[in-house]
Amino acid sequence: MQITNGVFLNKKINRRKFIKNTAIASSIAVLSSNISIKKLEAKKKINWKMVTTWPKNFPGLGTGAEIFAKTINKTSGGRLNISVFGAGEIVPAFEAMDAVSSGAIEMGHGGPYYWKGKVAAAQYLSAIPFGLTPYEQNSWFEKGGGQDIADKIYKKMGCKFFVCGNTGPQMGGWFNKKIESIKDFKGLKMRIPGLGGEVIKAAGGTVVNLHGGELLTSIQSGAIDALEWVGPYNDLAFGIHKASKYYYYPGWHEPGGVLDCFINIEKWNSLPKDLQNIVETSAKATTQEITNEMIAGNNVALKTLIEKHNVKLKPFPENVLKELAILSKKVMQKLISTDPLSQEVYSSIVKFRNDSIKRSKVSEEKFLETRSKFVT
Repeated sequence: MQITNGVFLNKKINRRKFIKNTAIASSIAVLSSNISIKKLEAKKKINWKMVTTWPKNFPGLGTGAEIFAKTINKTSGGRLNISVFGAGEIVPAFEAMDAVSSGAIEMGHGGPYYWKGKVAAAQYLSAIPFGLTPYEQNSWFEKGGGQDIADKIYKKMGCKFFVCGNTGPQMGGWFNKKIESIKDFKGLKMRIPGLGGEVIKAAGGTVVNLHGGELLTSIQSGAIDALEWVGPYNDLAFGIHKASKYYYYPGWHEPGGVLDCFINIEKWNSLPKDLQNIVETSAKATTQEITNEMIAGNNVALKTLIEKHNVKLKPFPENVLKELAILSKKVMQKLISTDPLSQEVYSSIVKFRNDSIKRSKVSEEKFLETRSKFVT
């Protein structure tokens, strides 16, 4: 009986070991399978298209989109490959957001104010009149709550938002008549996008919405009387000086022009976390690269416009700037009164701007004033 029981007990113990070992083996197999799948996913190459609102390889803006794509491609080791298409190559400039929102295209590059017809609050992300400088804008997005607000706005368009460039402080625009009072804007047909355009409307002007490729022919033909594009670097590239008499400053309407990267939200959510991080860091790197190029390019181009092309550089009279500032505040208050999201983004920017004004008065503002006086 003991032997029989011993045999019985051994069989029972062996059966338990067998079941236990089988379970362990199965767990190891499942774990190995999961690791293999993850390794395959990590090696899997993802090919995306990016459409832009800029002409292909246009200085600073179009080339910036190319830099962004190349940075992602290189940093990801080719796992996320972005092909860039300029305005009109796949879709027209102003249809870029539709293509990305629908999922037909994975991502795009442009300017937030181009999408105000879809979500009014988007235009505040580009710039507000008498608003933030480029590095104040970057600080607001990073440390002032701007990224969260921008994501809320772009979610309504089915997209993820990133800052992906800045034009730097812009010029006041090209005119074929002198601007000596606020009344000179009355009846003026001007290409000026975003909130600056809303102020020009309030001053009695007519705003014409045109993308970059239409600017020169429009002012040459008389379809518009004046236009604002970006700054010397980009304006020279389009030859706008050939059809305009006066180049005004400062760019009161756009002291810094934010450029956006917008990604279809479903495509964004499908990316592995490490690739999401690569896209985010690449956008930050590209923002700095574009800003650097714009500043350096503007320095050279302004000198060329004045010395080689005899462009007449003119400041807006102080009385005009004062009236524009007063009008801007009234226009902004009216616009945000009917849209809570616009009110949220505008209020956040204004608070950050007011804090920055207090600081800049005793720092860069005073320094720049001093430098202009004593350094030749």
